[in-house]
Amino acid sequence: MAKMVDRVMEAMKNAKNIRNIAIAAHIDHGKTTFSDNLLAGAGMMSEELAGKARNLDFHDDEAERGITIDSAAVSMVHSVKGEEFLINLIDTPGHVDFGGDVTRAMRAVDGCIVLSCAVEGIMPQTETVLRQALRERVKPILFINKVDRLIKELQLTPEKMQERFVKVITEVNKLIGQIAEEDFGDRFKVNVADGSVMFGSAFHNWALSIPYMQEKQITFKDIITAYDDDSWKELKHKAPIHEVVLNSVVKHHPDPKVAQEYRIPKIWHGDKESKLGQSLIACDPKGPLAFVITKVTIDPQAGEIAAGRLFSGTMKKGESVYLNKAKQNVRTQQVYIYNGAKREIVHDVPAGNIIGVGGLKNAYPGETVTLEPDDPFEAITHLFDPVITKAIEAKKPSDLPKLIDVLVQVSKEDPSIKVEINQETGEHLMHGMGELHLEIIENRIIKEKGVEIKTSPPIVVFREAILGASPEPAEGKSPNKHNKLYFKVEPLKESVHQAIRKGELSDGRIKKKDNEIWEKLQKAGYETKESRNVRDIYNGNVLIDGTRGIVHIGEIIEMVMDMFEDVMENGPLAREPCIKVQVTLDDVKLHEDAIHRGPAQLYPAVREGIRAAMMTARPTLFEPLQVLEFDAPVEYMGEISKLISNKRGQLLDMQQEGASVSVQGKLPVAEMFGLSGDLRGATGGRGSSSLIDQTFELMPMELQHKTIRMIRERKGLKTDDQSN
Repeated sequence: MAKMVDRVMEAMKNAKNIRNIAIAAHIDHGKTTFSDNLLAGAGMMSEELAGKARNLDFHDDEAERGITIDSAAVSMVHSVKGEEFLINLIDTPGHVDFGGDVTRAMRAVDGCIVLSCAVEGIMPQTETVLRQALRERVKPILFINKVDRLIKELQLTPEKMQERFVKVITEVNKLIGQIAEEDFGDRFKVNVADGSVMFGSAFHNWALSIPYMQEKQITFKDIITAYDDDSWKELKHKAPIHEVVLNSVVKHHPDPKVAQEYRIPKIWHGDKESKLGQSLIACDPKGPLAFVITKVTIDPQAGEIAAGRLFSGTMKKGESVYLNKAKQNVRTQQVYIYNGAKREIVHDVPAGNIIGVGGLKNAYPGETVTLEPDDPFEAITHLFDPVITKAIEAKKPSDLPKLIDVLVQVSKEDPSIKVEINQETGEHLMHGMGELHLEIIENRIIKEKGVEIKTSPPIVVFREAILGASPEPAEGKSPNKHNKLYFKVEPLKESVHQAIRKGELSDGRIKKKDNEIWEKLQKAGYETKESRNVRDIYNGNVLIDGTRGIVHIGEIIEMVMDMFEDVMENGPLAREPCIKVQVTLDDVKLHEDAIHRGPAQLYPAVREGIRAAMMTARPTLFEPLQVLEFDAPVEYMGEISKLISNKRGQLLDMQQEGASVSVQGKLPVAEMFGLSGDLRGATGGRGSSSLIDQTFELMPMELQHKTIRMIRERKGLKTDDQSN
């Protein structure tokens, strides 16, 4: 293995020969078996264990459930015509509850292999992972898996199989055309002829692509014959999966130098002409340091290890670095490269690699690590928000300090779990993507972290919104009565909301002249002048500075943004997060003396002003809804539509294909607890569901008052007067 480490270290010095890739697919389409076989082919594990060892599933619960929950990194060396290439690979989860891991992995890579099952075809989660990849300008190639099932179980003729393949390829290209940005739609489409589409069986360890078939003189008939005369075990020697796939990766996925040229303008909004900007675009190992953390794992021996992508400079052991979001200096203790499930300690690593770093205390995924304070990378945003919450407490009061430490660890290891620790009430809330997501985290707290806990039944997270504009500016006064701020609110334009949802406009404070963001704001529907006054985009809400000629505005605007963000997290009705709200700071009257307009005076004034304005603009609750696709045998069609209507859901679409039916429905999350059990009961265990989309829509008016009252009671707020 030492020899393998030397080869990895040698290959990582030449950026042109590096490929950073992820594997992404719908749940159960064979990703982990597929990555095991790539590892075995590269000599990283024994062939006998490939597909059974699940080498990249490190947690017991992953093995128990047979699903990947955490993304895992590995580096391996692959030779093409005598030239060595370093493949840094991340295996990602397919279950939608763990989609946040996919999004974070996409920041670290330049290419992804999208797996699709030959039998099931393109599924909702396949579309979701493609969306996640294309948002980060990651180039996809396609692997159609489980072809052995078409031959053995469905006994299709070569012509029928070809029809299947063409259907999958056409659908993938159609999705790429719809989702990718204008300049990338055609560039990123896959093509059978050039080998960016492959097909095979990860379980039986073989794969084919047109270029490989031509080079090795293998035909599809040979494959069918091998299954007919039971000599299919030979296929893994004739057409080994790792060779076909990694050849395609080397040929079709860009190296870091090529990729960063078009990816950096999308994911980093600093000055492209600055020293760091130039170095990022060139992926220069001699330039300033820029490392983005995409995952934090807690190792019992080594402590916290931050894994991620080094976009610029060289990461060295023992160097003093700066965390731009945590705003603090720390020292790197170790630098690691990945080697299967193992980490190897190295002294330094150049730009373009996926690495691990020890010693970065207080670092969370999404953090940008540089040598000096600089512009951080764009926040890593997920397609779906956490919509289910559980209150969590330690069974033994003596375990409380440990539980708080564990919850901080949990939110680092999986940032799509949002943890709220309320020191005053002692209530700790855990927000997750779904019931399974929270269940997994609870089990890990008990089994891996050793804390006995009690949890509440699941709670739904609502959103607060406004239906109209505030009739006149609302005043917020500072406690000393010397400062007055006036705010107006109105619903955010739908075009702006959609631009934020699609990732065209990203969250963040706009502090300087940024023509790129101004152009995007204008494209989304703002007028030129208005676009220049947008100061902050936060969780799908916008703050505009509408003041004119205020001398001290520059000194207070940061405080206004702090409290704008605070109110958008805790709305006036029930302290739930806000959605689709545009807040305009209309006018300001400030005390001349800076000492009388500090945070203690301005924070309450801003908060009071924005909340008062919202209370005059017909505030309302929006509830989370999920669009689900149910698949089952056709005889259960009636049962599924009954299930949807019983859960206050809306039937959107129904498609019958052969003996199975696919039903789309939109259901309120509040009604979805226990849905998987109900679905099993209604379909004799033969139905499955997957998430397609998530939206927030106006909650029926007759349920509003009762729901607001319940939330306020739960949070210990006054229930008689909802305006405070």
